[in-house]
Order: sequence, then structure tokens, then C-alpha cells
Amino acid sequence: MKQLDTSSVFEFMIEKIETGLCAIDENGRVIVYNKKMRELTGESLEQITQRFLSQSLDFNLEQNMLQKVLASGQSYRHVKQTFWNARGEEVTMINDYYAYTLNDGTKIAIQLARDVTQQEFLMDRPLSRYGAPLTFDIITAVSKSMKQVIQQAKIAALGRIPVMLVGESGTGKDMIAEGIHHELQDKNERFITLICRRNEDALLAQIEKYIAEEKNYTFFAERIEFLSSPAQERIIELLETHNVRNHVFIASIGEDPIDLIQQGRLSKNLYYLFSNLTIQVPALRERREDIKPFIDDYFSRRRNDYGMSVIGLAPDVEDIFLSYDWPGNLKELEVLLDDISALLTNEEYVEMTHIPAYFKWKLKQIEPAHTEVEQLFDFSQQELQPLDEYMRKVEDQYISHALQLNDGNISQTAKALGIHRQGLQYRLKRK
Repeated sequence: MKQLDTSSVFEFMIEKIETGLCAIDENGRVIVYNKKMRELTGESLEQITQRFLSQSLDFNLEQNMLQKVLASGQSYRHVKQTFWNARGEEVTMINDYYAYTLNDGTKIAIQLARDVTQQEFLMDRPLSRYGAPLTFDIITAVSKSMKQVIQQAKIAALGRIPVMLVGESGTGKDMIAEGIHHELQDKNERFITLICRRNEDALLAQIEKYIAEEKNYTFFAERIEFLSSPAQERIIELLETHNVRNHVFIASIGEDPIDLIQQGRLSKNLYYLFSNLTIQVPALRERREDIKPFIDDYFSRRRNDYGMSVIGLAPDVEDIFLSYDWPGNLKELEVLLDDISALLTNEEYVEMTHIPAYFKWKLKQIEPAHTEVEQLFDFSQQELQPLDEYMRKVEDQYISHALQLNDGNISQTAKALGIHRQGLQYRLKRK
């Protein structure tokens, strides 16, 4: 019988999987660096090996973490990292780090990286504009905290003063910025959004072009902390050089400005430029009373623009939406409503059957699952039940576990379970 070459099989698997793999030994030698990781970092095996051997710690987070794992012997899970790779592309990964000892006693550190760049980009995309100027009058906000945000923004517009908007991704900072632009008494020529995660040389060239013109513009620098320190200082120079113009400059950041300054990610001089007015835009979980008005406005536009019949959410679905924490804020809610709307035909209310499987999986992760599992296998505490009913409960738990391991990805989970994608969706819908 022919001997199976397991080493080549494992090499093939490591190169084909969609998880980035990197492992180093206690001497800093890279022993695993697969295709997905090379795609994420934009570096070859030779380049990454040279960096580790030279002890260069100024490129990416994973170097510090891998060496930290080697030194401590501890594992670290769900470490989020956003960086610019060697090809100048912005990448966001969720990393798990593990300490491991080989049979010969060699200690190694392993990094497993999941690429969540597209999900992050989706959450940072501006909310839909619906083809109309986004003024404060059409922003659906009934909470006291958002009314205060709008009031502060109107004061900023009245005085044409620089504004720093602070808040999580997807909270609607871009809406507030555009609202300020339309609230100006002496109107500016254009509202210009500057995406600071992209090529900063092109961004600075764009600012230099417009700021020197005779016309007045409203500049909105989205997530300005992603610019390098020299780029931030260059913006200050440009604003000081052209201070005779009547431009309005607005910037947003995703974290507390003092923390960003301490971390060296936000210029202290740039922050002083905005010291007159910093506006905190609260997360959606802190203003749940704004959820239903946003949904009602969304479906109203769907009825007007597409002739849909949908009125709103069924009571059980509404309860879920009002109690969910919405980590992606308004943008996450809007994306979910987009996905739901794609499934609707003549329905008037959104029922649980219309909720996408990925969102049901998210909800499942919030529920306390340990007690359910313990009860499921504790036969001393339960009466006998029909075998098919019991096996269905076991199957549901196993599917939930598989979804968690695959970050809610339906296709990958179905493949891992050895069933068709449609079969998995059917099982999720019956829950």
C-alpha cells in the first residue's frame, strides 16, 4: 500500500485555506507564512523573515504580539488590527495568537488571521444619501442626546468654526458634517469628503488644490487619525497659510482624542485647531429611541421610491431590533434593512423568516449558551423526550458552534459540516 505523503497534504491545505497563518520559533525564524498571510501583508516570505530576524518592530502589530506570546507562553484571542500593507492597501484583521511546544521541545508562536477588511469598509461607508441634500431637517433623531448633537452642530455652522466629531464607526458623523455644510448662512461651493484611510499623498494634493482657490469649501476629513503625523502637520500648515479664506474644516475620529494623542495617532496641534468645539456622536445602543424612527423613515423611502408594501417590523422582530446593541451602529442597521428588503415582495411586515441567517447567528452568540448545552447533556435533570426532538436540539447546538468557528460564514460552515449551503439555511430558518 502506498504511503500517504502527509507533509505535502498539509502544505497544500495551509496554502489553500482562507485564514492567514504565520508562525515563528524562539529564534525569530519564520516557519509558517502562508499564501493568505502574504496577500494580507503584501510581503514575501523572504521579506517577513528578514524583518523578524532583524528585530524590526515598527511595521505591524503581529510582530510584537508573536514575540509577546513567545515570551509569556500565553495565548491571545480576537486581537483587531488595522494597518497599511506593503502594497499601500488598508487591511483589517482579527487575530488569534497561540503558544505551542513542538515534540522536540521547540517553542513557537502561531498567528491565525481572519480578513475582515470588507466588513470594516462596509461599516465605515457613509449612510445612504437617497439623492437629496442631507440637512438637519431630514435626520431622524428623537433622542435628547442627538438633539443636543444637532444643536451644537448648528452653533458650529453659525460661527463657521472647526469641528471635531468623535464617535464609533457607523454612528452618522458624516451626516452631521454634511448637515453643518448645508446649515451655513453664507453657503460654501462644495462639501468635500476626504477619506483619510486612502492614499494620503493624493488626499493632501486634493486639499492643496481646493484650499488655494477663490471659492469657499467645506472639508470633511473622515477618520483623520489614520493620517500619518507629517500629513496631519501638513494640514495645519495649509489651514494657517490660507486662513484668509472662509473655508470650513470638519474632522472625525473614532476614539477619545486624548487617548489618540497619547498613542501618537493624533497631532496635539491638530487637536488644538478643533479645541473650540468637539462633538461626541453617541452610539446607537446609547440612544435606542432613535432606532424605530430610522427604520420607519427607511421603509417610507422604500414605499415611495420602489412601490413596496412594507410598513414596518412584526412585534417580535421589533423587540429584537430594539434590544440588540448594534455594534456597527446606524450603518449596520441600514445594511441589515437593505438585505431584508431584497427578500420582500408584497409583505407588509418583516417577519423572523425574512431575517438573514448571519444576523440570527449574531443574536445566538448573545444568548447564554453554556446553560443550554449543560442541560442538554445532563440526563439526570430531564425527562425522556422523543429521539428526533432531542437530536434536533443537539444538531442546532453543533451548527451554532460551527458558525462561530467560521465567523458566521454560511458557505464555509456548510462546507465544514459536509452539507449543501441550502441545507444549512433550511436548518437555520427552522430554529
